[in-house]
Amino acid sequence: MAFDFFVKSDITFGRNSVNELPRLIKGYKAKKVMLVYDAGVKFAGIADTVLHSLNEADVEIVIFDKVIPNPTNEIVEKAAVIAKEEEVDAFVAVGGGSSIDLAKAIDVLMTNPGPIGRYGGIGMVEHDLLPLIAIPTTAGTSSEITNVSALIDTEKVIKYVVIDNKLVPSKVIIDPEFTKTMPASVTASTGMDAITHAVESYISNMATPLTEYNSLQGLKIIYHNLPRAVKDGSDMEAREQMMLGCVITGFGFSNANLGLVHGIAHTLSAHFQLAHGMANATVLPYVMAFNAESCPEKMVELAKAMDLPVTGDIESDKYLLSEELLKLTKELGIKTLSEQGITEEDFEMVADDVLNEPVLSFNPRQNVTKDDVLAILKKAY
Repeated sequence: MAFDFFVKSDITFGRNSVNELPRLIKGYKAKKVMLVYDAGVKFAGIADTVLHSLNEADVEIVIFDKVIPNPTNEIVEKAAVIAKEEEVDAFVAVGGGSSIDLAKAIDVLMTNPGPIGRYGGIGMVEHDLLPLIAIPTTAGTSSEITNVSALIDTEKVIKYVVIDNKLVPSKVIIDPEFTKTMPASVTASTGMDAITHAVESYISNMATPLTEYNSLQGLKIIYHNLPRAVKDGSDMEAREQMMLGCVITGFGFSNANLGLVHGIAHTLSAHFQLAHGMANATVLPYVMAFNAESCPEKMVELAKAMDLPVTGDIESDKYLLSEELLKLTKELGIKTLSEQGITEEDFEMVADDVLNEPVLSFNPRQNVTKDDVLAILKKAY
């Protein structure tokens, strides 16, 4: 069997690894760097730490601190105008998936004509990008190592993705110290996002032996450390392991793609601005139960990776994963759809839009119907 497996990331991993930033910037001979981050990163003091490190690189710094959750086409275009006017020649993105995805999209427009929406899909970016150093502050999206930028088209009211190998950040600094200020709720939702990546990529119909290995190993690490990190944010061993598991999982899902969970989550985020990780986590257990009959053996392997008590009866064991994920979401305080402001009147519209999500083509159970989606939404309500 022939298959492709793409890995491009150049990673510096470990506590206080942000100290390597000046050396990395100097290596690009950059003169003016745009630093991209959000209000949460600034409030936590992380932006100041990175700024201090950047100042040691003797470069001019342009700050873009208007990152929003689920970045839109409009914010990409606005930031790109600033970057071009300032003649930025490198980027540093600090934060979660929104900050890093936004920086990737801005970078696309530095060397490719706009608007950004023209690059939705796979392999649409023509020219190479400027250097981008990604510094994640959450253990969830894996955006720092993937070739994906997820954006909201506010006119079409959809969440779409730009997928191109040129989008993989040039360098990655993974400093677990930057995650210890995350609130427990953010640790929980981003961690469940990483778990979603692991399980969806493992059962994807695009999975290969290499992606399956990464997905299983990542799941094992994240599952055993996420409750610890949520319970005690100062547990740096758990924080470090979460970052490690997120990277490993990222190598898997960026090659195998995802499925129905993300199809539903994309739609919820587009219409209701739900945080991506929370949207995934809310429906994850129910989608896994729905998918179980299409890939029972893989569901059992996922259960084994989490050290769940497998009985040998595949008809019952195939639901161990979904049952455990439901317990975990309750333990971590993941909100139901109703608790996030979604009403049952919204379900018809959501279900219709989910069926148009391209990511459904990678789901192990095909021919998903509107009634299937409605049933999942009702369970998650």
